[in-house]
Parts: sequence; structure tokens; C-alpha cells
Amino acid sequence: MSTEVKEAAAAVVKEPSEPLFSKRNKSLLTDPLNDSNPITVQVLGICSALAITVQVKQAIVMSLSVLAVMIGGNLIISLIRNVIPSRIRIIVQLVVVASLVILVDQVLKAYVYDVSKALSVFVGLIITNCIIMGRLEAFALANKPWRSILDAIGNAAGYAWILIAVAVVRELFGSGTLMGYKLVPDAVFEMGYMNNNMMILPPMALITVGIIIWIQRSKNTALIEEN
Repeated sequence: MSTEVKEAAAAVVKEPSEPLFSKRNKSLLTDPLNDSNPITVQVLGICSALAITVQVKQAIVMSLSVLAVMIGGNLIISLIRNVIPSRIRIIVQLVVVASLVILVDQVLKAYVYDVSKALSVFVGLIITNCIIMGRLEAFALANKPWRSILDAIGNAAGYAWILIAVAVVRELFGSGTLMGYKLVPDAVFEMGYMNNNMMILPPMALITVGIIIWIQRSKNTALIEEN
């Protein structure tokens, strides 16, 4: 075999494939939970954190809806990334997300109509959620399907735990309930305890998110921005 043929054969030898759950892939799942959280670090998706966190049930349903849309959107965009013309990529992303949101909205109306009614227009606003559009543009367009799915799950989980944490605080102290079940006994109210009705107002959601951000940055000073 000639030297040229040997060199050509060596050139086509494939590099070993990356494990499905390599350290790099695992970071896609774990980083958004803390140091790259889409709400507390990237300051995205704040609108839903303020609007639908009065009850934990609403926060969970919204989180699952965003998870479904993010996984579907990242997967589809990743699969067709090489055939999307650069000039219309934003339009393509919006069409994909809008189609998925319509499907999610119909499922909610069919199986959890009361929650769907409470969420109102905020399900539709998932279409313009900065987290979803940001991940499609910044990640799915440049990565393979598996990594794009992991990125979607990680960012959706980071979004979800903030939403649910805020909802737990607001519902517990604002209504004395969790998931609609009464937790504060009548004896406590007889002793003079009263629900803090301010907790169900939108400003308290922002304050709660701010406290979470403060705690996060006090633990990791690298997240503190320099003025």
C-alpha cells in the first residue's frame, strides 16, 4: 500500500464518539440550575415569574409547558439547522415554537381546563419567552439533537425551580395553602395570625426573586457584576 493511500486511510479514521452523559453533557443539565440559571443569572422569563406564581399548581403546569416546548423546539431546530436559511432563521424558530405552544395549549384545555383558564394568555406568551428563543438561537442552531435536548431540559429545570420556589412562598404566606390544600390550621388564625395578602400581588414575586438572587450571589461572588 502506497504512502498516499495510508495517509488517506488515517485521515478518515473517526474520532471516538462522546458518551451520552459525558462531563460536558452533564453540565448542560446542571449549570442552569445554579450558575447559569435563566431567571436569576441571565434575567430572562421574568414576566411569568411575576404573573403566574400565585399558586404552586399554576407554576408547575407552566413549567411543564415550557419544558415540552423547549425540548420540542430545540430538537426540531437542531435537526433542521443545516437547511435553515440564515436570513429567515428567527421566523422559522417562531413558527416552530408557535406550533408547539398551540399543541400544549390544546392539551391543557382538554385535561386541566381550570388551570388553563387561570394561566390565560400567559401560555400563549410562551411563544415569545426569551429563554426559549435564546436557547434556539444560541444553542440548538449550532449543536446536535442530543446536546440540544439536554440543554432544553437543563434550562427548563432551572426556570421551573425558581417558579415553583416563588409560588410556594407566595401561596403559603399569601393564602395559607399549598396546591390548594389548607396548611395553616384554624387554631393559628384564632391566635391572631392573618394571611399576608400582599404576597399575592405581583411586586412580591419580584421581591421574592430578588431575595433568591441575593442568596445565590452571596454564595457565589463570581456572579456579582462589576459596576
